[in-house]
Amino acid sequence: MRVAENLNAALHDVLEADPAAYVIGEDILDPYGGAFKVTKGLSSRFPGRVLGTPISEAGITGLAAGLALCGDAAIVEIMFGDFVALAFDQIVNFAAKSCSMYGTRVPMRMVVRCPTGGGRGYGPTHSQSLQKHFIGVPGLSVYEMSPLHDNRAVMSAMLASGEPSVFFEDKVLYTRRMYDVPDPFHSDMIPAGNTGPGVARVFLDDPEEADCVIIAPGGMVDRVTRAMRALLLDYEVTCCLYVPSRLYPFDLFDSTGPLESGAQAAGSGGLAPALRRARAVLVVEEGTAGGTWGSEVAHRIHRLMWRDLRRPVAQVNSVGSVIPAAAHLESAVLVGESTIYDAVLEALRD
Repeated sequence: MRVAENLNAALHDVLEADPAAYVIGEDILDPYGGAFKVTKGLSSRFPGRVLGTPISEAGITGLAAGLALCGDAAIVEIMFGDFVALAFDQIVNFAAKSCSMYGTRVPMRMVVRCPTGGGRGYGPTHSQSLQKHFIGVPGLSVYEMSPLHDNRAVMSAMLASGEPSVFFEDKVLYTRRMYDVPDPFHSDMIPAGNTGPGVARVFLDDPEEADCVIIAPGGMVDRVTRAMRALLLDYEVTCCLYVPSRLYPFDLFDSTGPLESGAQAAGSGGLAPALRRARAVLVVEEGTAGGTWGSEVAHRIHRLMWRDLRRPVAQVNSVGSVIPAAAHLESAVLVGESTIYDAVLEALRD
């Protein structure tokens, strides 16, 4: 099953299980089924609860927040994640605040889906990764789609949390196969937080004996694992990749998550033992540097484990530039397999 098909199945499951759930967005009705075909078949099966809308991201998101405030569940598709900037006020100042500003806790079952990232030649205004602008907003959860996480479980967790969520979906992943990691690597899932769907892990043999630990959101999985394979074949460098589904709140640092619990009990199988033994630690993300999820992850690792780290955590980001449409220029700006490959070698250099 491909990632888009898995996400489509997750949306079908939500609408089938909950008669008070709605899917809202531009051009999502059949036969078109959305710009990336993720909503294909939904309006035919649930005609009264899949709503095609005019082009107004603020209006769509405000409608979803109103439905959530009245006790329904709403899933919004922003056609391109860049346009979520037009809905920022509704998400940050209305939906996120509505959970707690009325004197009692109000469930806000609302998900804003944002196809994001470059790699498809769509140019400066259709290729950005804007996750950092939503990290740290009280009452708002931020998730990123991953080929290693079942979207049915992720969608269920977002709606069950009772807080609005922004779900970033790297567009390049839609056609990738679920759970596909290159040989000779393996993948598994480790618990993280009290409500999150867990942190996926990709490793060679023993995840706690890797030369390098890489922490990255789901959109980077394909590029990171290809770089890991090349490093293994070229230099016999082993890497272990950790991929959280929920970026904020930080599942890696929850009191029951893989770092905090591991920091208290070495050998627990969490992230902390791997960080202690690794010769280098990298945080990789496609967004540009400056106030990012990755910089917060690096800061927290430094604060919790400074005495145990062999060297500072390295950060890998795309170039601080608009994203060109021309393929050769776009690849020079965005984080790619070669960017990660070179960053690991540089971090391991004594």
